[in-house]
Amino acid sequence: MRRTLALWLLLFGVYAATLGLDAARNSEYAGHEPRYLAGVESLTDDHKVTVSDQPYGIGFPLLLVPAHVVGGEDAVELFLAAIAALALALAYRLALRVVPDPWALGAAAAVGVSPPLLAYSTAVYPDASAAAALAGAALLAVRLDERPRLRAGFGCFALLGALPWLGPQFVPAGLVIGVVAARGLWRSRRRTLAIGSVEVALFSVALYVGINEALYDGPTPSSAEGANATGASSAADYLEGAYRLGALLVDPDYGLLRWAPVFALAFAGLWWLRRSRHDRLAQAIPQIHRIELTAGLCAAAVGAQLVVAAFLAPTVAGAWFPGRHLVAALPLAVPLVAWGLRHAPRVGTALAVLTLALSVWLYVDVRWSGGFLAGPSVP
Repeated sequence: MRRTLALWLLLFGVYAATLGLDAARNSEYAGHEPRYLAGVESLTDDHKVTVSDQPYGIGFPLLLVPAHVVGGEDAVELFLAAIAALALALAYRLALRVVPDPWALGAAAAVGVSPPLLAYSTAVYPDASAAAALAGAALLAVRLDERPRLRAGFGCFALLGALPWLGPQFVPAGLVIGVVAARGLWRSRRRTLAIGSVEVALFSVALYVGINEALYDGPTPSSAEGANATGASSAADYLEGAYRLGALLVDPDYGLLRWAPVFALAFAGLWWLRRSRHDRLAQAIPQIHRIELTAGLCAAAVGAQLVVAAFLAPTVAGAWFPGRHLVAALPLAVPLVAWGLRHAPRVGTALAVLTLALSVWLYVDVRWSGGFLAGPSVP
């Protein structure tokens, strides 16, 4: 736990160092940040929900209200920095189930200081909060497979039930985790616990839908704007989504690997996962089952978020820093990155150093050259 706390403190300090950087761009907030802040201010000052100010629901603004009451916008950003650091600390605990230190700690630190997470650590977006909820739920889900416990079961599904409140786009990744958690409880014959735990999440979802029906005349906040689902409806839409799927990773402008090459190690981790399952190592070595379960769960959740970003997001490039639509799932890639780092330490170290160099360049560019963090994409 000492290393987990040390990692949290390190990343919290790094993220807190970005406070005030965006003030230099003559527009303190950009993208959708002002709309979220409008919701927070409406709840704080008027103690009511203003639908026109709340196109993204009341869940995320409610989370930020206590911090806003204590210290305004600066306290909100510090609170978000703490949550983002928590997401990486939880991801580190997940990585320890796949590989030992120093690989797990190195992967968590390298991912934590990558430009996308640096940019969105204090940005007023729900993605970092969703990342913490997903990482916490995933950690509890894999523990339930080994030792079903009441606290872990209810905690896991309570975190999953919070995801719709942060944004419907985080639900598919949560469903992947929920299926694994429920299956673990069911196989252990703790079926009463399984049903009760699932009902915690279902109650939260039902409450979410009911409040949105009252406020926005629809199951989601986007109903207030008359927005329909943006899923693919034709061959052209599917082709566009397939293109986005690759572009989110390798596009020269907003691709994740351009800004955080350390995530290339996740593909190495996927290869080792596939090889382990192909060779059926878990049948010979029981400990391998834990590794495969953790890595497989994280890979599936990251994949779900990638598909959502590619096929359901209105656009993947806009007035925000690259990688925004994947931020919620990036901490879950840490176990795969750690697995790749262990088997390719030299290449992995080089990618981690390059990622750190890009983060330093980004910080310097924003601090002294008029660049942006969560605002318009860096060219």
